[in-house]
Amino acid sequence: MAIDKRAATTAEALAGVKDGATVLISGFGGAGFANTLIRALRDIGKRDLTLVVNSATHPLSRTHELIEAGMVRKVICSAARGRGKDLSVFEQLWKDGKIELQVLPQGTFAECIRAGGAGIPAFYTPSGVGTELTEGKEIRRFGDRDYALEHAITGDLALVRGDVADRYGNLTFRYAQVNFGPAMATAARLTVAEVRTFQDEPIAPARVQLPGVYVDRIFVAGEKV
Repeated sequence: MAIDKRAATTAEALAGVKDGATVLISGFGGAGFANTLIRALRDIGKRDLTLVVNSATHPLSRTHELIEAGMVRKVICSAARGRGKDLSVFEQLWKDGKIELQVLPQGTFAECIRAGGAGIPAFYTPSGVGTELTEGKEIRRFGDRDYALEHAITGDLALVRGDVADRYGNLTFRYAQVNFGPAMATAARLTVAEVRTFQDEPIAPARVQLPGVYVDRIFVAGEKV
């Protein structure tokens, strides 16, 4: 039987996702959000999710819909602020103590995910030392600098947005769309890629930006964002 990782529907693409899952969602500055799959996840209605996403409030991402639907228990991100004068739903929930928030410097956020995919349980970094971001964390001194211990991040599900996929799950990305996608794909037990288009023949090895070994399912969403 020939390999073909395409899922015919979003329900098929997200089959097996359970309550309490940790969901890694790619995206940065409006690029790379798997918005079709994010909305499908909302429609499934799983509860007590932990979202790992660079920005929890970006207006071009539908991650806020998961939060507004009451599906999210905790958010791990590098940017939690809204963009207007009024508090976002997420900010209000956090202020009211109804949702947990863990904020990491963006480089630390990326490295926690990369470490998770590489099987590295924790690492030391100077980022954030001396600020509220490292309160309560182990601090060690190496040379003449203090470093905070940060733990790796892994997930049950990664949702990434790519440009082109082949039947083996190999992906290419369009410009900044690549952002956190490759790292998140390595750090999740199940990776589902939403792509613009699909090609039956293999993508040329030199063009592959995420090898299919890290991608379990593909959903062809077309130009939808």
